[in-house]
Amino acid sequence: MTEILSVQGLETQFRTREGIVHAVNGVSFNLDEGETLGIVGESGCGKSVSVMSMLRLIPSPPGQVVAGKALYQGKDLLKMTDDEIRHVRGAQISMVFQDPMTFFNPVLTIGKQVSEPLEIHNGMNKKMAYERAAKVLEMVGIPKAKERLEDYPHQFSGGMRQRVMIAMALITNPQLLIADEPTTALDVTIQAQIVELVQRLREELGMAIIWITHDLGIIAGLAKRVAVMYGGCIVEEAEVKELYANPMHPYTRGLLGSLPRMDESDHRRLVSIDGMPPILMEKPKSCPFLSRCTYAVDHCKTENPALKSLSPNHKVACWVDPNTGREF
Repeated sequence: MTEILSVQGLETQFRTREGIVHAVNGVSFNLDEGETLGIVGESGCGKSVSVMSMLRLIPSPPGQVVAGKALYQGKDLLKMTDDEIRHVRGAQISMVFQDPMTFFNPVLTIGKQVSEPLEIHNGMNKKMAYERAAKVLEMVGIPKAKERLEDYPHQFSGGMRQRVMIAMALITNPQLLIADEPTTALDVTIQAQIVELVQRLREELGMAIIWITHDLGIIAGLAKRVAVMYGGCIVEEAEVKELYANPMHPYTRGLLGSLPRMDESDHRRLVSIDGMPPILMEKPKSCPFLSRCTYAVDHCKTENPALKSLSPNHKVACWVDPNTGREF
């Protein structure tokens, strides 16, 4: 497989009145053409900030990318000029944002908003762009798509708006789609429909996907690999089957333990992770999960562990083997 994206040592900070917030701390991951990568973690762990930093969507001030590279097809997105990055965003890399209810401009028609990327990036005239917009809306399951181009966002339900957001992201046939918790505001039935839709479109279009979520249940049937984030760092990365069968970071075990399972006959009580995520006013010098971890040893207090390879497809940032309680 050909590598399409390589993020290396990404660090992002925000300057606030209280001090500097170290939101992303040395995030690294790779993505191949046509692959789906899931990025999982609690709210505030740095998932969205990582990909928005990569795409130069962090407002400055207060945000600033202070270190790292984001190589897309060998070119560093972080070193591109404003004109160069604008030709990548929306054309080659598209993003589906979190909230379909507030994403759209309420005073512009859906047709105008969906077709606009074609006019900007592809130089299409309005008529051709509208024809393409209708086809893509049909592709994502909008009934009577051509007629609905003249409708306004408030005339669509939440699930339909999410489909329109996906259509808007796909309109230019991007090579990489970033979906930032696209099903959070939707009920479970619509969630399943959106996941199925994205899987089908990936197979049809051959694009790579980064799917950001806090729900490991969604990732199970969607992604090939999973990166688990905590405290602005990736703490575990593995292929989906390996991660679910043999989670090696205590945080990953906590996330999986909080999921209800249909394959267990006993009435197992769901696990909760005590405590709260860290407030990152300082770059973590110890393990960021230390205060919530039941496996912690003295080494965890003095040094933040780096990702280490347990096997060719499994990495973990932890000093302790949770299966034995001993240090690696």
